[in-house]
Amino acid sequence: MRKTTTGRWLAGIMATMLTLAGCAPMPVQPPLPPAAPAGQVQPRPLPAPSDPYAQTPDAAARTFVQVMRRMEPAVRQDCLNRRTRPISCEFVFVVDDRPGLEPNAFQTVDRNGRPIVGFTLSLIGQTQNADEIAFVVGHEAAHHILNHLDRKSGASSAAAVVLGSIASAYGGDDSAISRAQEIGASVGARYYSRDWELEADYLGSIIALNAGFDPIHGSRLFERIPDPGNHVLGTHPSRAQRLAQVRRAVADVQAGRVR
Repeated sequence: MRKTTTGRWLAGIMATMLTLAGCAPMPVQPPLPPAAPAGQVQPRPLPAPSDPYAQTPDAAARTFVQVMRRMEPAVRQDCLNRRTRPISCEFVFVVDDRPGLEPNAFQTVDRNGRPIVGFTLSLIGQTQNADEIAFVVGHEAAHHILNHLDRKSGASSAAAVVLGSIASAYGGDDSAISRAQEIGASVGARYYSRDWELEADYLGSIIALNAGFDPIHGSRLFERIPDPGNHVLGTHPSRAQRLAQVRRAVADVQAGRVR
């Protein structure tokens, strides 16, 4: 696809996303399986894989908004249930609509400790179904829940990405720009070890599963990114390791070993 076409496509996603933000229908979550008899673990079925959405700006935006409406409460609840220290679980999800950015997702916190999870439009445009979006959301949220940002090493700045993301999320007015600068100033390097990436894959898969998405299907996004690479989610383990980690998380949930 030529760059000019891609730019129009991504701009269309953002315009539609803003229109849908207050009116997208809430998808119905699948019912929980019946309770098992005392002492017996009830196998948990994997949700049906989500259908691919039409590769149009409207479909991408609609899918993203619908996924976020299911993932936001799941992410917050998981954070409240698993946090082992005083951290904020009031997540803010933002979209960076600046043209020319590579597919990327990131997690940071503002100066008050509120977690920010952001996505570039090109990442949203690269996904093909709701499960892939949910998997990325869960992965990035898991970095905050697992305290990976505070354990970072390296010394590079991600402020430019955060600035654009927060400004977009808050409408681009003076107050939005001021808030973007405030948050961007608090951002440092985001280097995660391979172990941390695998930890986030594991917990992110559980969060997506708890929201009614199929993380195994969602992790097929790995098949379309470099192996290993420095696109999308930071420094990566191998594709095989990540896919195995997702399958392990799902198996553990289905066997009742984790929730």
